[in-house]
Amino acid sequence: MSTAGTARTGRGYSTSYTVEQSPEEVFAAILDVGAWWTGEIEGRADELGVEFAYRHPPQHYSVQRVVELEPGRRVVWRVTDSHLAFTVEPAEWTGTEIVFDIVPVPGGTELRFTHVGLVPDVECFGACSTAWLHYANGSLRSLITTGEGLPDPW
Repeated sequence: MSTAGTARTGRGYSTSYTVEQSPEEVFAAILDVGAWWTGEIEGRADELGVEFAYRHPPQHYSVQRVVELEPGRRVVWRVTDSHLAFTVEPAEWTGTEIVFDIVPVPGGTELRFTHVGLVPDVECFGACSTAWLHYANGSLRSLITTGEGLPDPW
């Protein structure tokens, strides 16, 4: 059982899907950032207030702070620093939030991913929404359902 949907909302880029695994398994996979957000990860994402850096040289650098952490329910990262080499405004991710809502449903768990602030009028929207489709909807889903994230296609 695996359903998926992708939508663009006024708040940001969103995608969601349902897996057979438990909310606790989905939560654990999200926190294992290096297994699904392929690139260079430095730091931790498993405790409130900690920060981790993500690098995908030469295009992307960002620092995320864990601002919400509810086991089996919700994870929120606030981007505190960013540099996107391919945009006119390299810091356009700074101040945005990356949200994972974990919702128990009959037969499994729905994961609702939203990058709040990644809206169609920001320059990165096309490239970044395509990347999130791979990382959140592809690689993270694969980690949850098979135990292995997907390699970076770029």
